[in-house]
Amino acid sequence: MKHTEKELITLKEEVSEMWRLVLSQLEKVKQAFLSNDIELAREVASREKRVNSFELKIDSDCENYIALYNPVAIDLRLVLSLIKISITLERIADFADGIAKYIIDESANSESGDLKEDLQVEIMFDAVIEMLSDSYVALESENTRLSGKILARDEAVDEIYRNAIKILAEAIRSKKIDAENGLKTMLVIRKIERIGDHCSNIVEEIVFYIDAKVLKHSRNNA
Repeated sequence: MKHTEKELITLKEEVSEMWRLVLSQLEKVKQAFLSNDIELAREVASREKRVNSFELKIDSDCENYIALYNPVAIDLRLVLSLIKISITLERIADFADGIAKYIIDESANSESGDLKEDLQVEIMFDAVIEMLSDSYVALESENTRLSGKILARDEAVDEIYRNAIKILAEAIRSKKIDAENGLKTMLVIRKIERIGDHCSNIVEEIVFYIDAKVLKHSRNNA
């Protein structure tokens, strides 16, 4: 194995480790939100710095690889994709951290279980966790066949988000929830929806690396 290949494997392993950490953050913040578990939310918030450290190291290591080896073709696409994926993973972790801080906030009263069920928050969480998990499999296996299924899940998440706006507006009008907590809940749901968007961005980077195709503009025009 050439030295450059070993370096690429090391870079992919770093991203994989960061990916597993971010997946864990999402799973924990889902559990914390649904059960209003403040201690678990604090654990998520405390691990945010680890995610940030990963992103900085991967960015630096990828830049060093480009400077040292001047990669071309698929190797260059891989390194550029790893840089963008690590940045996107860090943003997803930021959203998880934001949800954790909402849970920790003592002034935020917990919503009733019925309202959370009506809003389909658990379904949204499950969808974005599956998107991120399947994207990880796609990169590890270097197989883009999952990309269509992942992008379709993002559309389903968007639909739930749009319905949630209407449900929350009605809940505030009927005083099932006060306006302040309604708005805070809306921000949480918006964060989950944005996580779905970022998972789609990751899929696009994987397709770019493996198939040398740019999905972004074609998807926007579809």
